[in-house]
Amino acid sequence: MKKLFVGNLPYSTTDQDLHEAFSVHGQVSSANVVLDRETGRSRGFGFVEMPDDGEAAKAIEEMNGADMGGRNLTVNEARPREARGGFGGGGGRGGNRSGW
Repeated sequence: MKKLFVGNLPYSTTDQDLHEAFSVHGQVSSANVVLDRETGRSRGFGFVEMPDDGEAAKAIEEMNGADMGGRNLTVNEARPREARGGFGGGGGRGGNRSGW
């Protein structure tokens, strides 16, 4: 099973649109456009899962740079999601270092 990242999507793209665009290149298990939590609108990227590695490789080759709704897609193998930290970086106490 390969998970593909699809970037530079037109903001009007639906999950169904994404599924249909990639199913031309093989079986698609799932296709999801990522939505903004606050507005519910597309964030301009999504993910497609394809069970056959060969078909996924073909889809990357064929769809990377392809035009969709006037935009050139960016398609590559999705990287694992990075773990999100709790409260962000930075250590120390900050503030005035005048020796107090």
